[in-house]
Amino acid sequence: MSASAPAGAVPVPGSPGPTAPVAGTAPGLPSARRPPAVDWRIRFAALSLIWGFSFLLIKVGTHGFAPLQVTLGRLVFGTAVLGAVLLVRRERLPRGPRTWGHLAVAAFLLNALPFTLFSYAELTISSTLAGICNATTPLWGMLLSLAALSDDRPTRRRVAGLGIGFAGVLTVLGAWQGFSGQDPAGTAMALVAALSYAVGWVYVRRTLSGTDGSNVAMAGSQLLLGTLQLAVVTPLFTSFPASFPTGPLLAVAALGALGTGVAFLLQYGLVAEVGPTTATLVTYFIPVIATAAGVALLDEHLAWSTPAGALIVLVGAALTQSRTRSARP
Repeated sequence: MSASAPAGAVPVPGSPGPTAPVAGTAPGLPSARRPPAVDWRIRFAALSLIWGFSFLLIKVGTHGFAPLQVTLGRLVFGTAVLGAVLLVRRERLPRGPRTWGHLAVAAFLLNALPFTLFSYAELTISSTLAGICNATTPLWGMLLSLAALSDDRPTRRRVAGLGIGFAGVLTVLGAWQGFSGQDPAGTAMALVAALSYAVGWVYVRRTLSGTDGSNVAMAGSQLLLGTLQLAVVTPLFTSFPASFPTGPLLAVAALGALGTGVAFLLQYGLVAEVGPTTATLVTYFIPVIATAAGVALLDEHLAWSTPAGALIVLVGAALTQSRTRSARP
């Protein structure tokens, strides 16, 4: 999520999860909740691993299916998980055509478009690079802030973070070598996917903040609409798979059920228990885990500029999220 995310939403910059809009009802007080069966630190680590491995799962999924099919499968499995939770909790979906219209736009900007772009990007770039590009979402959010698309006033520190972050991107790509060894189209798609997250959050803040309905109901509806969007588009550009290879199929199922469904539930549970500030820290583990997974399991090449640039990106992203003491809630 960008620096200009809606109040009450989960502030996880660039998370590859469903990135659901904030609902009108805030989480209950901790004292009113049953103590969680699993310590929040364990759930935090699980969320970091799930989202960190998402980019590896996308890469494996594209080995057996077209990018649009990977995204469609991801949304189907993610929607199924949240749909099951809604049935168990007996929660209703949001009402009103206006709300559903805004949710349709949010589904496109926060799910259908970025998920598809990352899938296409990983046809030509490594999962490691995709994970690092994902971490630029707060930087894009800062740019939107500077463009006056947000009421979040930028500070000198945050503007400096913007410059540092994009310097890190240039380091990852090896700008001094003329970006040799990197596919420009694939890299651009991954960066545009991160930008789409930032634009989506600005839209959500302006249209869906305060909307009645639970967070799970709003997210489930958003994923349902994203699934319908991909269900219409995918047959137009791809043919029905001739086979369903086990490895890629399991990767897509895990990407949707875990990386989009279960991760959302972990995400909101952490925010309700330890607050958004602590939950935000998961962002800075995602590119680290994505890099480690890509190198260890996919034998992806790791030049010195990749971890160095990733560290610079994360420092810049952290600075763009900083606030003055007077501005903190």
